[in-house]
Amino acid sequence: MRLFFFGMGYSSRATAQALRNLENQDIPVAGTTRSLESAEDWADTSYDMHVFDGEVPGPTLSADLRQATHVILSIPPDERGDAALNLHRADLDAAENLEWIGYFSTVGVYGDFGGQWIDEDAPTRPVNPRSKQRVAAEEAWRDYAKERGVPLFIERLAGIYGPGRSAFDKLRAGTARRIVKPGQVFNRIHVTDIGEITALAARARLAGTYNLTDTEPAPPQDLVSYAADLMGVAPPPDTPFETAPLSPMARSFYSDNKRVSSKRLLAALDTELRFPTYREGLNAIWETHQ
Repeated sequence: MRLFFFGMGYSSRATAQALRNLENQDIPVAGTTRSLESAEDWADTSYDMHVFDGEVPGPTLSADLRQATHVILSIPPDERGDAALNLHRADLDAAENLEWIGYFSTVGVYGDFGGQWIDEDAPTRPVNPRSKQRVAAEEAWRDYAKERGVPLFIERLAGIYGPGRSAFDKLRAGTARRIVKPGQVFNRIHVTDIGEITALAARARLAGTYNLTDTEPAPPQDLVSYAADLMGVAPPPDTPFETAPLSPMARSFYSDNKRVSSKRLLAALDTELRFPTYREGLNAIWETHQ
């Protein structure tokens, strides 16, 4: 197994480590980051990092990409499409040992379902440009994988949290808010679960489109209150959604209201989530990283 990650971000790092743990060896890992400065941060690791900003082809990554057996994509598309596919298709074509492609997508592709439970059978009807671009990118990768005859695993992720990216960090920074929109819920997923589930899918060369979410979608203000309680601090006051000072992007997240199930993915891999709800996830972060 030789791994290549387009976008060595939060979820990719967790996946790379989970695969090494699963295989019980330091399998070769290469990936991309947006700048030379970011690439230098990896100098003391065993990962081979390359600069790829999504605007022009990465000047140094071709050899590692062409040797990859498993390619995982976590760079979001834009109005031009998927950068990796647009700029490095020839290298992907030349990857003779390619066995599997994994694509990190988002449950935002489903759009709004008025708080109802949905699964992978629900239609995609995105309501914002970012999610529409995701739908187009998913389809482009399906076309490519079919042409290559390579299994494609599309993983639609809920809101990602974990150490360094949780309600605790916002409470410490003084930026946490309890924004209340009656009836609004969100799914989430702990980054450790992303890493471990994606690693299992990669090893099994699982193909198909699946959701990865926690089991208890909840109002966003509940997480802030729960984290504040663990910290022993007062939670911020309620702020009605209508008057909350949100950026257009932040406000757009509230246009989607649904409860998303990942039972199909867990059944396909015969596994369970390490952190099935936000409570287990926040408890673990607090115990380990407070």
